[in-house]
Amino acid sequence: MNSQPKSVVSDLEQAHSQDIETITRLLAKISNRSPSEIKPHLNTMLLQLVQPSTERPFYETATASEWVTAFREWAASHRHDAPPLSDYAVSRSSMYEDERL
Repeated sequence: MNSQPKSVVSDLEQAHSQDIETITRLLAKISNRSPSEIKPHLNTMLLQLVQPSTERPFYETATASEWVTAFREWAASHRHDAPPLSDYAVSRSSMYEDERL
């Protein structure tokens, strides 16, 4: 198979045309839509499934220092001029106020 995702989908459609037709009919039956409405969605899904994942997520590749840097950048992106909460606002009694009623 070719490495180009669209050509891979074309190869899959040719090699598994009956299976794809069955899937299309089942999805059309389940969703009460026509097969012509289902086909573009199925093609998009197939394309997403065969596209190689080129970039791993940050949480899989980040070092400890990269995590620290990312966290500090995230924290710095928030407002720092908000007024502090009162002692009552963060007290246990204010958090469970509704339960005493």
